[in-house]
Amino acid sequence: MLNTLPVEQFRKFKNDITRFLMAYKFALDAFETKIDILTEEFQLFHDYNPIEHTKSRLKSPESILKKLHKKGHDISLPSIKTHITDIAGIRITCSFIADIYRISEMLQSQSDLKIIEIEDYIQHPKPNGYRSLHMLIEIPIYMSDRKENVCVEVQIRTIAMDFWASLEHKIYYKYNRTVPPKLLLELKEASDSAAALDQKMERLHNEITEVKEAQSQEWGDELKRISISNQQFQLPEALLRLIGDGPDEI
Repeated sequence: MLNTLPVEQFRKFKNDITRFLMAYKFALDAFETKIDILTEEFQLFHDYNPIEHTKSRLKSPESILKKLHKKGHDISLPSIKTHITDIAGIRITCSFIADIYRISEMLQSQSDLKIIEIEDYIQHPKPNGYRSLHMLIEIPIYMSDRKENVCVEVQIRTIAMDFWASLEHKIYYKYNRTVPPKLLLELKEASDSAAALDQKMERLHNEITEVKEAQSQEWGDELKRISISNQQFQLPEALLRLIGDGPDEI
């Protein structure tokens, strides 16, 4: 009996940590489904996709324990859930700055999501030049025997912000986080250049949008069709008569 006790304890711990991390994996799955739905809806009604791509990640048990030890907290599953809030993370990359806040507003309007914290490093960049919008969001997931509320860290940034952050991370890794002052200055200048590029592209995007909206005021055959998931449907003549012959009669 004594010989089997450690094995049983280890097996129970393995099952507990697997179940614990599984909840975070399911939270990421549920969150990505929400993003897919919001993106497709936006595409259908605005003929535009605000999201370029998304990337999710789940912290490894080793990384979680290292961070817990660094913070000086007890090593237990309740302690991990309380003190480590970035176990599940998702990065949303957009084309334009306005898209970042648009997506943030869409997430905040979801009644089943609880916004724990928002940190705006776009309006208030970090001293090194880092820019991004961080959100800590609690999402419910439904297991076979219970409901759990799980925290997901969401980072929303433009392509330019993501490009800068990726290179900055690689440079810090190469120099073992001791980057020469000259490189730090150049990194900050590169961040300012990326921000200027974002602003310029935003202005171009707004101008193009205004032109498209002006053109869409004309009542054409394309307004008599709807398209959902690459399937096109012709609106029935009876329905067209119901809404009128043109925009002036609506």
